[in-house]
Amino acid sequence: MKHIFKQGKNPQAPVLVMLHGTGGTEQDLLGLAELISPTSSVLSIRGNVLENGMPRFFRRIAEGVFDEEDLVIRTTELYDFLEQAAADYELNRSNFVAVGYSNGANIAGSLLFHYASSLRGAILHHPMVPRRGVKLPDLSGVPIFIGAGENDPICSPVETEELEELFDNAGAWVDVYWERAGHRLTQTEAAAAAQWFGLNFLKEE
Repeated sequence: MKHIFKQGKNPQAPVLVMLHGTGGTEQDLLGLAELISPTSSVLSIRGNVLENGMPRFFRRIAEGVFDEEDLVIRTTELYDFLEQAAADYELNRSNFVAVGYSNGANIAGSLLFHYASSLRGAILHHPMVPRRGVKLPDLSGVPIFIGAGENDPICSPVETEELEELFDNAGAWVDVYWERAGHRLTQTEAAAAAQWFGLNFLKEE
């Protein structure tokens, strides 16, 4: 998968896996990575699917309607890529934290839904429920931040609350941060995610 790797100054800090929204690229979230954890190594990935020329991580049938078959295939593809990247760049695979926005948050959520120990934690900006009717793996102790919009036209508050409950029932430690800015990722939401990350992952550094 097309990507950027940036070696961090602190090898003990979590590796940030950056996953853009629809129409984004591997460049989009580098500034967010710097805000969240300036000393972390960063693996920023471009989705392999194109929708009207716009990169995505998996296909959809319509806005808010996922192509579940493709989602499962692309989730496996991303999981395998992370395994390979850990070997190629000599990274601790058990120390990966995903940071995704919109479509990128959905594929990160899908990793958590399908693979035990796929991520040490995740920051999900405006995610939806990746799939329904599947049993989640044991996520005991996995910290998850969800950034949500009270008037998000793509991801309703009910959807956010459903996702929170699914993660919570799987044992994850979930924190939801609410904004009144629709589907947009705001500076205040990014700052809240950075503060949350520091409390959950950098307190021992």
